[in-house]
Amino acid sequence: MNAERIIRIVAGSFVLLSLSLGAQASPVFVSEYFLLFTAFVGLNLFQSGFTQICPLNSILAKLGVKGSC
Repeated sequence: MNAERIIRIVAGSFVLLSLSLGAQASPVFVSEYFLLFTAFVGLNLFQSGFTQICPLNSILAKLGVKGSC
């Protein structure tokens, strides 16, 4: 598995988890502040699309996970 797939899986998991913890209609609702984490993940994905800088990609490279190229 390459780094891009891992990043997409982790980001998607974080978004789904924080939405389930932050949406009032969810049975596992904790606080609306979890929606701020969803916004943070989205903003990080947005900026990494322009700058090619992704903290998780740097961490995975140090762990030896290869990129897509």
